[in-house]
Amino acid sequence: MYDRIFLPKKITLENGKTVYEKRSRLPFIVALLLLAVIISIRITGFELELLLERWMQFFVIIGQMIPPNWEHFSNIWVPLLDTIKMSLLGSLLGALVALPIAVLASSNIVKSKVVVALFTFFLSILRTLPTLISALIATFVFGLGTVAGTVAIFLFTLAYVGKLLYEQIENVDMGAFEAMESIGLTKVQAFRYAVFPQILPNYLSTSLFCFEGNVRYAAILGYVGAGGIGLLLNEGLGWRNYANVGIILLLLVITVFIIENASEYFRKKLM
Repeated sequence: MYDRIFLPKKITLENGKTVYEKRSRLPFIVALLLLAVIISIRITGFELELLLERWMQFFVIIGQMIPPNWEHFSNIWVPLLDTIKMSLLGSLLGALVALPIAVLASSNIVKSKVVVALFTFFLSILRTLPTLISALIATFVFGLGTVAGTVAIFLFTLAYVGKLLYEQIENVDMGAFEAMESIGLTKVQAFRYAVFPQILPNYLSTSLFCFEGNVRYAAILGYVGAGGIGLLLNEGLGWRNYANVGIILLLLVITVFIIENASEYFRKKLM
C-alpha cells in the first residue's frame, strides 16, 4: 500500500528505458485536510446538529428587520457621516505615510540592511494587529469616539498599503534610477523621477481599494467604542431592536455600494 501511494511509479518506454513518474500528492493533502477538520471540530466544539436545528432563526431575524424602522432614519445620518469621515481621513493619512515607510523597507532603494529589516519588521507587526484590537487600544489612549476609529483605520491602511507598495518598488525596473544617480541626482530625486511614475498607478489603485474596504471595517469599530455607525448597530442588536438594525444595514449597504462603484471606476481609469 505504501509503495502504491508514496513511491514513484515505474514506467517502461518503448525503447526499453525505465523512467519514474512522481505519485500525486493529492491523497496525502486530502488526508491532512480531513485530519485538520477533525481536530478543528474537537477544539471548537462545533455541533452540526445545532446548526441544522437553528439555521432557520437567521431568517426569523431577517423577517423582523423587514420593514425597517424608517423613523430611525434621521438618527443615522450623523453617525454614518462620522463613519465615512474617519474612513476617508484614516485611509488618506495611512496611504500618505505608507509611501516613505515603503521606500525605507525596499532593499533595492535603501542599501542598509538594518534599516530595511527594521521597517519591514514594523510593517509585519502592524499587519498582525487586528483592527478591532488597535481600535480598542486607541480608545484607551484617545478616549471613546471617532479619533480612536481614525487611528485604527490609519494603522491598518499603513500596514496594508505599505506592504504592497514596497513589494511593487522592489519589482520596478531600476535602470533609469541608476542612470539618474550616475549623473549626480540624489536618491530622493532619482526615486521621484524614475521609480515613482512606475508605481503611481498601482499605489493609487491600492489606496482606493483599501478605502472602500475601510468603510465596511469602520462600521464595526463602534463595538469597542471607536465611534461611527457601529455604536447604533451595537445598540440595536443589544436591545433586539431589529427594525432599527434593518434601516442601519440598508443605509450602510447603499453607502458601501456607491463608494465601491466610484472606487472601481477610478481604479479602472488608473490602469
